[in-house]
Amino acid sequence: MSNPRIAIVAAGAVGAYVGAHMARAGLAPILIDAWPAHVEHMRAHGVSITGTTPEEAFTTPVRALHVCDVPQLAREAPIDVAFICPKSYDTEWAAELIRPYLAHDGVAVSLQNCMNDERLGRVVGPTRNLGCIASKIMVDLHAPGQVHRGVSKGGRDYTVFRVGEPHGRVTARAERVAKMLETSDSTKVTANLWGERWSKLVANCMENGLSAATGMSGNAVARSQPHRRFQIRLAGEAIRIGQAAGYALEPVVGLDPERFVRAAEGDTEMLAALEETLLAASQKRSDTQVASMGQDMRKGRRTEIEFMNGFVVATARAIGREAPLSAALTDLVLKVERGALKADPQLVLDLRI
Repeated sequence: MSNPRIAIVAAGAVGAYVGAHMARAGLAPILIDAWPAHVEHMRAHGVSITGTTPEEAFTTPVRALHVCDVPQLAREAPIDVAFICPKSYDTEWAAELIRPYLAHDGVAVSLQNCMNDERLGRVVGPTRNLGCIASKIMVDLHAPGQVHRGVSKGGRDYTVFRVGEPHGRVTARAERVAKMLETSDSTKVTANLWGERWSKLVANCMENGLSAATGMSGNAVARSQPHRRFQIRLAGEAIRIGQAAGYALEPVVGLDPERFVRAAEGDTEMLAALEETLLAASQKRSDTQVASMGQDMRKGRRTEIEFMNGFVVATARAIGREAPLSAALTDLVLKVERGALKADPQLVLDLRI
C-alpha cells in the first residue's frame, strides 16, 4: 500500500492532531468533522498545532470535509484506513458514515478512549477493525483548526500510540497503521489490545471524572492531596476489576498497576512514593491542561463518563462485584452534566466511601 487512502472521521482534538502530522508527512488524509466552523477553518487555513516546546508548532494545509460532504467520496478511490475518532457515544454513527466508502480490504481503526472495539466491529465487520490507544496525548481543540498538546511528547521515553488487532496477532496491516501514526509520536504494535485498553481506561477513570466533577485542571488535582488520593483509590479499584475480569494489564500512566493497588489498599510507604511520582509527573505538563471530560463540561457537551467509570461499574456487576468509587463518581458527573449540581472541588471530598 504505497499511497494509502486515509480518512479521519470526527477530526476533533485527537483526529486533527494526528491528521495534521500525517498531512505534513505527505500522507494526504481526509479530515471529516461535524463542526462547521472547524471544517471551514481547516479548508481556509489548515490545522495549527502547538505543544510544550516551540519546535512542536506548525501549520499545515489539509483536505477537510463536513459530514454532509462525505457522499462525494463515492466518486473517488475507496478508503484504505479510516481512523474513527469521535466520543464513545458517537462510535456507531461515525463508523456507519464511512463504512460505504471503505475498500473491500480496508480497515477502521478505533483511535478513541474507552472500550469501543466490539461496537465498531459490529458496524464494519469483525475482521475489518483495529484498535489504537493514544496514551498521554492530552490534546485540546481550543479553537477551530487549532490544537494544543499540553504534555511533552513521548518519544523514546514513552510509547504514545499502541496499535493492536482484537485477536491479538501482530499483522502487517497493524504495522502499516502504526507507521502512519509514527508521524505524530512514538508507536508500537501490541499483541495485548484489551490489556492496553483497560490500562488506558484506568488512567481515564482516575483523571477525567474528577476533572468534570470538580472543574479542576490536571495539575490542580495532582497537587491537592485529598483529590490526588481519591485518584489513586479510583485507579486501584478499576485495576482490581480489570484483573478480576481477566485482563492482562499493562502499565498505567507508565507505572506498574500494582503500585496503585497497594497504595489504594493501605500500603502507606507505597502511597507516599506514588504521590511523589504523580507530583513529579505534573511538572512535565502545562498548568492549563484539562482532561478531555473537563473540556467537554466547559463546552457544554455530553461527557463519556458512562463509557469510562460507568463501564468499570457495569463490568464489575457483570462478574458479581461492585465498584463503589466509580459508581459514586459516575452519578456525580451526570448530575453536574445535567445541571443538577455545579462543578466544585468539594463535591468529591463530600463523598463518604
